[in-house]
Amino acid sequence: MKIFNTLQDVQASVGQEGVVSDWLTVTQDQIDQFAQATGDHQWIHTDLERAKAGPFGTTIAHGFLTLSLLPRFFATAFKIDNVRMGVNYGLNKVRFTAPVPVGSRLRAHMTLQACEPIDNNGMQLTWLVSVQREGADKPVCVAESLTRLYA
Repeated sequence: MKIFNTLQDVQASVGQEGVVSDWLTVTQDQIDQFAQATGDHQWIHTDLERAKAGPFGTTIAHGFLTLSLLPRFFATAFKIDNVRMGVNYGLNKVRFTAPVPVGSRLRAHMTLQACEPIDNNGMQLTWLVSVQREGADKPVCVAESLTRLYA
């Protein structure tokens, strides 16, 4: 885990080698809970028997479930001291580039692309996030994540 002391320290890392999160295993229970919360019960996510004969050979995580893991990835990749609050501000250019079969281990590589001052002693950070599946050649999700942090 990378530790930054201040928002100014974060700003100094724009464009440098990114940070990497811990691995996280996607379980069927997570997939089922996400389906329950969102109402997306498509069989490729929740019907184990039907999914065995489907295009992926098993159930797969919802793309939006993968995207919703970004806060967990951020939390294990870095910490910024002397910040009183942070909020998700939005996303740009989100793509789900490969499936996430149940049981997959995922981690995220994040590179800070921009860090701009905003009102109330804050910074808006733009992160390029690439979520990787262990053993896969290409990422499962690529997105620009916007966060706002306040000192």
